[in-house]
Amino acid sequence: MKLLLQRSSVNLNNPDKEGRTPLWYATAAGFEGVVRPLLEQEGVDADCQTKAGRTPLQIAAQDGHEGIVKLLIERDDVNPNYQDDKGRTPLLSAAGSREGGVVKILLARESIDPNCPDSEGMAPLAWAALNGDEEVVGSLLQLKVVNPNWPSREGKTPLHWAALAGHEGVVKRLLARKDVDPNRPNNQDQRPLGCAVIKEREEVVRLLLEREDIDPNCPDFQGRTALWLAAAIGNERVVKMLLEWIDTSPNHPGNQHNEAFMCAAGFGRERVANLLLGHRDVNPNYSDDYDRSSLWHASVNGRVGVVKLLLGCGDIDPNRPNVNGRTPLVCAAAEGHEEVVKLFLEREDVDPNRPDVKGLTPLVCAALKKHVGIVKLFLEREDIRLDLGDKIDRTPLGCASTASAPMKRKRSTGGGSEGEQEKRVREEDEKEKVGGRDEEGSNEEGEEGVGSGGGLKDECMGNS
Repeated sequence: MKLLLQRSSVNLNNPDKEGRTPLWYATAAGFEGVVRPLLEQEGVDADCQTKAGRTPLQIAAQDGHEGIVKLLIERDDVNPNYQDDKGRTPLLSAAGSREGGVVKILLARESIDPNCPDSEGMAPLAWAALNGDEEVVGSLLQLKVVNPNWPSREGKTPLHWAALAGHEGVVKRLLARKDVDPNRPNNQDQRPLGCAVIKEREEVVRLLLEREDIDPNCPDFQGRTALWLAAAIGNERVVKMLLEWIDTSPNHPGNQHNEAFMCAAGFGRERVANLLLGHRDVNPNYSDDYDRSSLWHASVNGRVGVVKLLLGCGDIDPNRPNVNGRTPLVCAAAEGHEEVVKLFLEREDVDPNRPDVKGLTPLVCAALKKHVGIVKLFLEREDIRLDLGDKIDRTPLGCASTASAPMKRKRSTGGGSEGEQEKRVREEDEKEKVGGRDEEGSNEEGEEGVGSGGGLKDECMGNS
C-alpha cells in the first residue's frame, strides 16, 4: 500500500458502485494500520458517503472500532452528527449496536448531539433501552442535555421500550432520574405501566409502582386501566399489586374495580374474578353503558367457571338483560354454550321463556342457530312455552324448520297466509341474524361481550 500511496496517479477517493472508497473498506475491516496512513494523505475524503449515506465514522462506530473512531472524530472535516438515509448518526449506530466504549468516546465531544433520532424517531437512549444495554443507558443519562422522555414516531419513550422488553436494570436507571415521566402516554395513550402489565413484566410493574408520581388509574385510548389489563391477561400477582396500590391511593376511582371484575368475567379469568369478587368495592351486578353485567359477558363468551362462580353469589340477578332485552340465558343459547345453559336451567329463579325486545326467547335463538343439544335441554322442561313467537310470529317449531332447510322451502300456490309468512321469514332471515343484528342488518351495539376478541399481548408491542 505504501508503494501505491507514493504514486500521484492513485485516486484515494475512487468509489465502487455502492460508493465505498478504500478508506471505507479499511474502516469496515477494522484495519487501523491502513486507515491511519490513508488519513494522512492530502485530498483524502474522510467523510465520504456510500449510496446509503454511511460514512467511515458511522461504520467504525457501529462495529466498535474504537481506535479508528478516535482517528476520525479528531478531524475537522468529519461531521460527527452526519445521518445516513435512515437517519442514523454515528452515536445512534454505536448505541444500537451495544458499543459502550465507542459511545463514551463520542459523548466526550461537545459537538455530538446525543438526542438526534433516526427516521423512526428513535434516539440513542431509546435504542439502548430497547436493547437492555445498561452501560450505554448509564453513559447517556449522565448528560443533562439528554432528554429521557424523547418519544419515537409511535410516541414511545425509552421507559416504554424498557418496560415492554422487561429490562429491569434499565428501568431502574431511568426511574432514578426525577425528570423521567412514568405516566407519559404513547400515541395510543398507553403508559409504560400498561405495557409492562400486558407483557407480564411483573418486576417492572413493581418498580413503576414504587415511583411516587405513578398513576395506575390513567386509561389508554380504549379507556382501559392497568388493573383492567391485568384482569384481562389473568395475572393474579399483578392484580394483587395493583389492588394494594389503588386501595391506598387518595385518588380512588369509583368503578375501576367493577370494570376489572367485568373484564375478568368476560375473558374467563376465574382466579382473578374470584380474587376481585371478594373485594369490598366490587358489585357482581354492576353493568356497563349497555346494561351488560359481568354475568352477561361471561355467558355470551361461554365462560363456564366464571358463570358458576357468579351464580353462586347470593345477590346475583340471573335474569338481568342488556339494553336489547337479551338476558344471559338468551345469549348463551344463541351462542351455543350448552354447559352455561345447563347452569341457568338448574336454577329456579331463571325465567327460561323471557324474550328480548324482538321477541326472541332462548329456545327460539337456539332453534334458529341449530343448537340441537340446547333445544333438547329446553324441551325437557315442563315450563317451556312452545307457542311464544318473535315479532314476526316465528315459533320454535317454525324456526327449527326454517333453519333445517332454508334453501328447500315449498312455494305457496295460492298466495295465502302460509306463503306470506314464509316470505316474511325469508326477508327477516336476511336482515336479522339472531346474534346481534338490527332491522337494517348492521351490527347492533351492546351485543359483543368483553373477552370475545384476541391479540391483547401484541397490540402495543411495536418493534419489540
